[in-house]
Amino acid sequence: MQKKLLIGGAFVLWGLGANPSARLYAQQYARLEKPSVTTEVQPRKAMNAIAPQAQKVSGSVKDEKGENLPGVSVLVKGTQQGTSTDASGKYQLTVPNEKSTLVFSFVGYEKQEIVVGDRKEINVSMNPDASSLDEVVVIGYGAVRKKDLTGSVVQLKGEELKEVPTANVLEATQGKIAGADITRSSGQAGARVNISIRGNRSIGGNNSPLIIVDGIQYSNLEDINSNDIETMDILKDASSTAIYGSRGANGVILITTKKGRTGKPDISFNAYTGISKVTMYPKAMDINGFRDFKREAWRAAGIWNSPADDPKIFANVAEYQALQNGQWIDYQDELIHDGVQQDYQLGLRAGNDRLKSYVSVDYFNEKGILKQDELKRYTGRINVDYSLNDWMNIGLNTQLTYYDQSVRRDPLNQANKITPLGTLYDVNGNFNYIMIDGTSANPLSDEQPNAYKNSVLTTRILTNGYVELTPFKGFTARSTVGVNLASSRNGIYASPKSIDRTLTGKSLSSYGANNGRSINWENVLTYQGKFGQHSLSLTGIVSYLSNSSDNVSATGVNQLLPSQLFYSLGSNSEEIKINSGYSKSNLLSFAGRLNYSFRDRYLLTLTAREDGSSKLAAGNQWTFFPSAAFAWRIIEEDFMPETNVLTDLKVRASYGVAGNDPSGPYATQTTLTRIAFGYDDVAAPAYTFSRNVGNAALGWELSKTQNFGLDFGLFKGRFNGTVDYYDTRTSNLLLDRGLPPTTGVTTVKQNIGKTRNRGVEVTLGTTNVRTNNFNWTSSLTFTKNKEEITELVTGGDDIGNGWFIGQPISVFYDYEKLGVWQTGEVDAAAAILPSQKPGEIKVRDQNGDGKIDAVNDRVILGNPRPKWSGGFDNNFKIRGFDINVFLYARVGQMIDADRYAKFDQQGIGNSTAGLDYWTPENPTNAYPRPNKNGGLKYLSTLGYQNGTFARIRNISLAYNVPAKLLGTKVIRGLRIYATGKNLFTFTKLNYDPERGGSENFPMTKLYVFGINLSL
Repeated sequence: MQKKLLIGGAFVLWGLGANPSARLYAQQYARLEKPSVTTEVQPRKAMNAIAPQAQKVSGSVKDEKGENLPGVSVLVKGTQQGTSTDASGKYQLTVPNEKSTLVFSFVGYEKQEIVVGDRKEINVSMNPDASSLDEVVVIGYGAVRKKDLTGSVVQLKGEELKEVPTANVLEATQGKIAGADITRSSGQAGARVNISIRGNRSIGGNNSPLIIVDGIQYSNLEDINSNDIETMDILKDASSTAIYGSRGANGVILITTKKGRTGKPDISFNAYTGISKVTMYPKAMDINGFRDFKREAWRAAGIWNSPADDPKIFANVAEYQALQNGQWIDYQDELIHDGVQQDYQLGLRAGNDRLKSYVSVDYFNEKGILKQDELKRYTGRINVDYSLNDWMNIGLNTQLTYYDQSVRRDPLNQANKITPLGTLYDVNGNFNYIMIDGTSANPLSDEQPNAYKNSVLTTRILTNGYVELTPFKGFTARSTVGVNLASSRNGIYASPKSIDRTLTGKSLSSYGANNGRSINWENVLTYQGKFGQHSLSLTGIVSYLSNSSDNVSATGVNQLLPSQLFYSLGSNSEEIKINSGYSKSNLLSFAGRLNYSFRDRYLLTLTAREDGSSKLAAGNQWTFFPSAAFAWRIIEEDFMPETNVLTDLKVRASYGVAGNDPSGPYATQTTLTRIAFGYDDVAAPAYTFSRNVGNAALGWELSKTQNFGLDFGLFKGRFNGTVDYYDTRTSNLLLDRGLPPTTGVTTVKQNIGKTRNRGVEVTLGTTNVRTNNFNWTSSLTFTKNKEEITELVTGGDDIGNGWFIGQPISVFYDYEKLGVWQTGEVDAAAAILPSQKPGEIKVRDQNGDGKIDAVNDRVILGNPRPKWSGGFDNNFKIRGFDINVFLYARVGQMIDADRYAKFDQQGIGNSTAGLDYWTPENPTNAYPRPNKNGGLKYLSTLGYQNGTFARIRNISLAYNVPAKLLGTKVIRGLRIYATGKNLFTFTKLNYDPERGGSENFPMTKLYVFGINLSL
């Protein structure tokens, strides 16, 4: 009777909700793991019944070849007390009593546990671990052993994520995840990091992966400090992601944060500080370059013949005087400074058999390379798990993040194109807000006192609580409720002396506030059982996700009290405007999964999920997402010969369906928009239909993926690899379709079009050298993806939107530049229509009809997607030193770079320094001849460049201070390190191609010094 009540209570509590954490699933799967090797040389001595006595134990550790093994971790089981073997493989420590168990562990070797007994010396020989196949890997709503995976999943440990110091942990994974394309958007403080997994599938929908933190959906990964992360698991194929249904179409990133643990409290302090510098950013022309360029432009127009004509071309008297006096401004030198990045994190892990907790606080500060560009992030995290009894666990994970950000309006675009002549200050020492030409604002205006302020304050809280019941062996019922609260305020004040308001003579104030709320309720039932040679795991899921947000914004012109900035919009005397909005969406889901294993070699996973979205039209709100995967561990078969060469071999195949709903709600509805209206001269409120008309038949965007994989291991796990081939076909694209203007509206979102992504991913891990004093391990990733549009509503190419059948979603469609017309091609240049002359850009006549026109002569020149990308990570251990060298490459991409297209054809403003432009004396094919009269054609072709690059992403040198040098029992470990990030980039360009082509906020390299302290 008592048993029935417990089970009934479990089902009642299950209705409360959510996603099980990886740690608890790992506990469930721990019983499936191979037992660790236990060695007892002698029987244990009888326990001292009066008082256990501490005793010293020493010994040495060797590998399978009998060679000394340094750096092996030796811990007293159940505590944090321990040490590491020295360069000779020797260790020494004091254990509490003879009942203590020593745990020996080292990367690449099987863990060993040895009971101390009455021995004073314990020597150990460690055996290689065949690729750590018994490690637990987190998957959606659960975890499995690595050897039992049927899908394509990559796991990164927390230690790997800390190798590259960065504000966003995603940036630290660049090149380490096969199939993931990761780039930083700019060098701005706190700049976002872009990621796509296995290409872009959707044209008008969302292409970002789903992010799950401790079982709860969360979209702001930049909030999480890498020191708080235990593991990051990336789900790539449909077999892995289909359990998330509509949310998993673009891949899933699962973050498991650190939890408390039993034993002595573990206190850690991690800190670094560093300097960032601009990397590979071309200069603008100096006074001589600007003068010569302007002279050539006027010479081409027949105005300038010699320096005696300079007064003609520098008609502004002040400009001419500045030229004569050699007065010019290097705006980049004045604007760009060294940035600073620093991070300080304190963590505490503690616990006993019932209560375990992890507490962390963090402060991150980044000052960008421009003044007033600064980000401060304050983070606090508390993770608590409590076991009420043998069958009930409860827990709470909470993170609070607060941002204080000063946002700088980037002035470099203006600074790189205005005349460099003049001075920053007048003869009286007053700052020149208007430049020498009388029409341009000084690019440094915003840096002056009380000229400009853009302040963003953001607070986000992510919290989830769970109840987990295990009423009988193998069965778990878990309910989790997660709440994500976000609020932000953005205030901007631009004075009449700021860059944007200089020519208006009036200030602008604006204030915006946003509030977001997300509730994620996850209910999971899991049963695991083993029956003879059969093992299975059944999972049932009910999920509810609700998102809502509201916002308000207001602006005003001519702030009467400038000191009030944006805080008192009522003090603005003109153009006060107010706006507000609200949105809400819900998603309800039911899912089930079966994991089945026969004889640990035939593995089957079946998944089914039904999603219902409020964003879609009635009758189309629900859809079904199935998937199936099979894996065969060939290495376990009896016919496989026993050999040290091949130590693991598994093949995988999967097929599944995932999808997308619209990125925002209300695409099915036609909304109203307010317009200016009046009767006679009297204003009156009036509304019209939005230009985006609603679609009452809008449905799901669906992606069907097949995946074939091979996992293998060689030479006792010293060489491991994974190869995957995938093919994803997406249909019913959520696409904004243009409508005839005569309809009164412009666009409607419809399910039209198809795309396809297919490619190959390779991941290799090797132990290259392993000796007493030197270890070298490497990992290599390779990604090749082909992204293409296969169908559009037009039946062919949509040139207006830049979409082409058989091509990626984003391409560069333009004229093909052949060079510059030369003096020997006068007749040919004159014969082409429209006619040209030497010194002008020469493009290809694609159809040979003797004329250049937009319909027949523009072609696809390239696209911003790489043909392939990869990373090569190397770790060296030399006695107490650790060295990491990480290389990253992105090959075959094209960029449209602002700096290469910065060509002021009339010589009025400035251009990029060092341009090889055409003159009669310099018949180059790089850039055309400038001409004061303008009229040059095809200037858009100048920016297209081969963006291939390889870079040394990270170089780190660390020293692990030996315990004997610390001279204290308080400090358990001290690691001192220096890191260089983005130090060297190998490319044909003199511009950093990673971020694509924009010239604002140049990319940076970073020099860092830090420590890791354990107490």
